[in-house]
Amino acid sequence: MTRKTRPARDSGFTLIELLVVLVILGLLAAIAGPRVVGYLGGAKSDAARIQLAAFEQALDLYRLDAGRYPTTEEGLGALLRAPAGVGRWGGPYLDGNTVPADPWGFAYVYRVPGSEGDYDLFTLGADNRPGGSGENEPIGRGAR
Repeated sequence: MTRKTRPARDSGFTLIELLVVLVILGLLAAIAGPRVVGYLGGAKSDAARIQLAAFEQALDLYRLDAGRYPTTEEGLGALLRAPAGVGRWGGPYLDGNTVPADPWGFAYVYRVPGSEGDYDLFTLGADNRPGGSGENEPIGRGAR
C-alpha cells in the first residue's frame, strides 16, 4: 500500500485566513480597550475618594485631641508629626512616614478655613487643574 502525500500548499494557513484573524482581533481590541481604560480611570477616582475619607477621619481625630484642625500652613503633615504649639497631640493619625499623594501622584489640596466648612480637602484629578470632567474632575470637599 502506497502512502499518498499531501501537496505542500495544503498545509498551514493562507494569508487571507491570517488577515481575517487579525481583523477580528483588532475589532475585539477596539471594543474592549476603551472599557478597560475606563475601568482603570474609575478605579483611581474611587481610590481618591477612599483616601479622602481616611484623611477626613484622621482630621476629625486630630481636632478631638488638639481642639482645632491643622492650619493651612501646618497642612496634612500635622497628622504625622506634632506641630509646634499644639498641646494635646495623640498622633500619628495616618500610617506611614509621609502624607500620601493622590492616585495620580499629586499632592492633595488642604485649606483652613474652607469654602464649604471648617476645611477644604480635595484632589484636582488626573490633569491637576481646576474643572474638568471624568478622570480630570476634582474630587473632595471644597473642590468646586
